Amino acid sequence: MTAERNDVTIAAIHGNSPRIHSSAFIAPGCRIIGNVEIGPDVSIWYNCVIRADVNRIVIGARTNIQDGSVVHCDSPKPKRPEGFPTIIGEDVLIGHMAMVHGCTLEDRAFVGLGSIVMDGCRIASDGMLAAGAMLTPGKIIESRQLWGGRPAKYMRDLTDDALGDMQEGVKGYVINGKLHHAALYGEAEA
Repeated sequence: MTAERNDVTIAAIHGNSPRIHSSAFIAPGCRIIGNVEIGPDVSIWYNCVIRADVNRIVIGARTNIQDGSVVHCDSPKPKRPEGFPTIIGEDVLIGHMAMVHGCTLEDRAFVGLGSIVMDGCRIASDGMLAAGAMLTPGKIIESRQLWGGRPAKYMRDLTDDALGDMQEGVKGYVINGKLHHAALYGEAEA
């Protein structure tokens, strides 16, 4: 049995329509609204909300946003006329039920399941926010750093093995997205 494609909401708002690469996997239950750009081989898993109604959201190639996560942005303000768009680089892992809001996740960043990344934060390439952590506004996780806790604080540097595991996870999610696409829609993956 295959899923119907009408169980995903892709909607324009304020004249901005989502732009989704043909190779991306968008799972049933997702809501993608507004000024969103989704790159090649991205996977957006079941019941995620990607809502760019007040600013923009960019999601780079091979990134995965796992089940139940919410990605939003922050609107322009008098003291910050550009607001806080959400810019997600390539090969980023975002765990289940994460909340990512008005921040920058550079290439190969990792956001653990159930974590919160708030306005103005940046996770540098190869940086990691641990599961259940909350990165408060304006904080920066530098390359190869692991932060955890609520509020999140620096814990230690990541090993080469940990970074390798993260990249294996990215590769696995690209393959898994193609498999889910074929299983749900009964056609060859893009």
